[in-house]
Amino acid sequence: MDFKELISVAGYGIETVGVLVIIVGSAVSSFRFLSHVRKEPEEFVYRIYRRQLGRSIILGLEFLIAGDIIRTVVVADTLTNITILGFIILIRTFLSFTLYLEVEGHWPWSQGKDDETN
Repeated sequence: MDFKELISVAGYGIETVGVLVIIVGSAVSSFRFLSHVRKEPEEFVYRIYRRQLGRSIILGLEFLIAGDIIRTVVVADTLTNITILGFIILIRTFLSFTLYLEVEGHWPWSQGKDDETN
């Protein structure tokens, strides 16, 4: 196995971790939601569920971006592929920021009121 193949496998491995983070995070969040829905007020449990689910998706997107960067820059470093990678990163970054805003209630760079309680 040469260097490019090794890096390609590493990139796919990191992307696989991203997908697994989203799947496992979704399953754990859903299980916690279903186990607490009868014990706590519905609105409170739903907010916690959305926050946990959103965090799982954001973390998974970070792994997916990292895998794309590794595979594109090292393995397929043509101008077309790098341009496509740029668009993919822009889209995934936009999704990450909007999910973060929706889940946390503030932008990542601003101090939110929930930061003191987490």
